[in-house]
Amino acid sequence: MSSHYESLFPLDLYPEAFGVQAPTAEVGRDVWPRKPAVFIRQVPGADLLAPASEQAIEPAADATSGEPAAPVQVPAKTVQRELVVGQFGLVPRWVKSASDAKLRSTKLVNTRSETVSTSNTSREAWLAGQRCIVPITAFFEDDLRSGKAVPTRIARVDGKAMGVAGLWEQWEKDGETITSFTLLTLNANSHALMRRYGHAGTEKRMLAVLSEGAYDAWLSARPEKAREFMRAYPANWLLANPVETKKPKVPAAVRGL
Repeated sequence: MSSHYESLFPLDLYPEAFGVQAPTAEVGRDVWPRKPAVFIRQVPGADLLAPASEQAIEPAADATSGEPAAPVQVPAKTVQRELVVGQFGLVPRWVKSASDAKLRSTKLVNTRSETVSTSNTSREAWLAGQRCIVPITAFFEDDLRSGKAVPTRIARVDGKAMGVAGLWEQWEKDGETITSFTLLTLNANSHALMRRYGHAGTEKRMLAVLSEGAYDAWLSARPEKAREFMRAYPANWLLANPVETKKPKVPAAVRGL
């Protein structure tokens, strides 16, 4: 479970990497459950800047061989993107109270891509097309192979930004509003790098990192097409390094997942 990641810094990288203005609100570099962070979405209600047509977007590569994978046919649309501040950890619309939202959101920092359209926590956002891109520099996983947890920082080999596929939601009740988001994950049992992490005997998971050329297509694709973007990022494009920083206390609800 990826419950800790490093947001994009310095701030002038946002226009270059994602075509959006740098955040004006203060957000931390290390992002944990329920902490404020930024995500990128299509401007709600905005018209597309170009007519829809079908084009092939090349995925990054096959996760195990590093060779180019089959292209994905996606709409060739240019969308209006906006940067939004939200809470890390999804709050579904049906949550009854802010206190309930606080409890549930720690368990919803990640959402399985295989069940995103059927789970009662993510189905509404998925069908409503509330997809987003979460800009990150790195994410952290515990390496448990030695018998103890070794925090490990995982980033691109070239140090460039990654855009992770996510969903956003807006919860409103009694005058209170919570904008939130979750990171989508996929199976990593056969991934050359990510299969190292997680407890022995459990399914391995990894973040759904998007191909740079497919950002607009991910945001604007129909729900049935959006699933085609859930592909493992190539292992040879990632670099993993142990870190010695002390981890802040994580809520019990997160540790138990």
